[in-house]
Amino acid sequence: MALPEVVSRDEWLAARKSLLAREKEAVRARDALNAQRRMLPMVRVEQRYAFEGPGGPVGLAELFDGRRQLIVQHVMFHPDWDEACPSCTAGVDEISRGLIDHLGARETAFALVSRAPYRKLAGYAAERGWFVPWYSSQGGDFNLDYGVTLDPLAGQIEYNYTPREDLVTPGETAEMPGFSSFLKDGDEIFHTYSTYARGGEYLGSAYSLLDLTALGRQELWEEPKGRYHKARAAVPSFDE
Repeated sequence: MALPEVVSRDEWLAARKSLLAREKEAVRARDALNAQRRMLPMVRVEQRYAFEGPGGPVGLAELFDGRRQLIVQHVMFHPDWDEACPSCTAGVDEISRGLIDHLGARETAFALVSRAPYRKLAGYAAERGWFVPWYSSQGGDFNLDYGVTLDPLAGQIEYNYTPREDLVTPGETAEMPGFSSFLKDGDEIFHTYSTYARGGEYLGSAYSLLDLTALGRQELWEEPKGRYHKARAAVPSFDE
């Protein structure tokens, strides 16, 4: 096994400070990228999507659970499968109640959506001990419209904003992972962001998920100004 070089404490400290400078550059670059994400324009959701969840049939508005924002994790679960994809399963396994509570404190709901019928979702969730609300979009266009079901017959072969015919077997459909963010303003719902492929692999903390939303972490230091959560305004935060 190739191990790090052994050096004196002073040499290690010099190297660590040099790396810290690079780490701070990366944090500033990430903050700038997150600000650009919050400044993206948004698209009004005109279609009436239908889902089936724990309480029966619902629309997209109900997935917000009374909050201003919604993050959807698109979990790969084809209607013909008996289990969700192992990678998506591992990600959901790591979700804690604390994470959901912290998102809720920032007026943000979190839900899972898959194309498999709800009875399969409910059974799988029970086996895994999952508590995150999980909804079936079977029979609707939600997965197609938000780029996580590829279906050549429906004209949808794009994944991560790029045509990917190679991901689809002729005559079949393909399920892909991703996250989508939505904002509710009054009775209107807007799509603000979606990320796919490796765009979701660093998600898992409340902050990293909030960074995918239009309102962000809702801290005073964030750009653009005016989107902070008033209940958090007096709490100090570090900007790097």
